[in-house]
Amino acid sequence: MKALVVIPARLESTRLAKKALAEIAGKPMIERVFNQAKKSNVGDVVVAACGHEITDVVEKAGGKAIITDPALPSGTDRVWAAYVAMGKPEVDVIIGLQGDLPLLDPNLLQEILKPFKNPNVDVATLGVLITDLEEITNPNVVKIAMDKPESNIARAIYFSRLAVPANASVYYHHIGIYAYRPKVLEAYVSYPPCYLEQTERLEQLRFLQHGFRVDVAIVDSTPISVDTLSDLERVRAACNHQ
Repeated sequence: MKALVVIPARLESTRLAKKALAEIAGKPMIERVFNQAKKSNVGDVVVAACGHEITDVVEKAGGKAIITDPALPSGTDRVWAAYVAMGKPEVDVIIGLQGDLPLLDPNLLQEILKPFKNPNVDVATLGVLITDLEEITNPNVVKIAMDKPESNIARAIYFSRLAVPANASVYYHHIGIYAYRPKVLEAYVSYPPCYLEQTERLEQLRFLQHGFRVDVAIVDSTPISVDTLSDLERVRAACNHQ
């Protein structure tokens, strides 16, 4: 399966300004994410940036970057814009990887491709078993309603900030990395935000609203997402001890 990894990155962040360029053990965060993605060996990797500050850093490090419209409403729209700007290369799957995962395990990008062995799957994403009971009721931890996984893959029925499904014996934390068939991503960006997406503040619900099949690959760990200064310090400490 031929994949293209696109990493949307922008400088505007409400909680941590210019976090894509934040230095972590001598390297900007976006460079670290790019390098981890390359290690996955799933296909070409490109950064979809909002301007030259980011593209200059990526290209200096030997990577490929494309400037996309800074007014685009989401990272998913930026992924599609970069793919179009590249001339829509022939790939089976486009992986949208967040630009704030500098400690990403490259193996996760291998795992996210596994659901596509089923030709009926339109979108794939990742989930991990919740072991900290406080996360079940934490609205910042997105949960997945799905059947019991078979061979670590299950079809998603719904995503919520609430504890779903009700009365479950186990709950799964959604990891916001996505892989899409190109035609599905093209359709997604053409649709306006749907009611459930706006209510839950979860863009993946737009796929379900329009009848696309989303399957989840269950993995063993959650990558640290750098959203705040404390997250950044945690990542810096981890890198300094490697």
